[in-house]
Amino acid sequence: MSLLFALLALVALSLATLALVRSVDTGALLLGNIGFKQDATAAADQAARQAINWLTVNSTTLNTDIAGNGYYASTQELAADGVTVRPPVDATGQQLATTANRQLIDWDGNNCQSALSGSYNGCSIQTASAGTINGNTARYVIFRLCSKPGDFTTDTTINCAQRSTTSASCGAKGAQDYANQSLDCSAITAYYRIVVRAQGARNTTSFTETIVHF
Repeated sequence: MSLLFALLALVALSLATLALVRSVDTGALLLGNIGFKQDATAAADQAARQAINWLTVNSTTLNTDIAGNGYYASTQELAADGVTVRPPVDATGQQLATTANRQLIDWDGNNCQSALSGSYNGCSIQTASAGTINGNTARYVIFRLCSKPGDFTTDTTINCAQRSTTSASCGAKGAQDYANQSLDCSAITAYYRIVVRAQGARNTTSFTETIVHF
């Protein structure tokens, strides 16, 4: 009887040990995944900074698409007339996965081969490489938040997301006012949407979106 109880106790302890080892392994795996995710997100932030720098350097040529550099002078969700609605842009490829009425971003430069045929309406939006950042490969695409390309300061048919030009409204929308140095709201500037994809270890993928204006 003593031997039987000892064997049963040994089996119970073995099962408990196995469960503990498995729990520790799972916890370590989860912590590792979280760490890789945070690293990829940090890399995406640096890629967004590169995109902002590109906008600054090319500030005089932003009225037209520069697809080779991942830049589009419109939201890409309206046709050339700025009125006719086009399929929405699915930045991650998973936002509207249940409908074929969407445009995909060609993140891998392979005409969206990873997406199921017939599950999307277009795959012509190109991206720019931000290089390898801390072991993560990053790419970005920039959309000017306007209805169509062109100079919106002279073409009244172009609608853009803009900050207010009146000081009162500008202040209400979060204008800086540090040390009595108010933000000049007299200049009309467009907003830009920067979407970044960073990929790292263990197939980690992080998407970030940044809205900027100058």
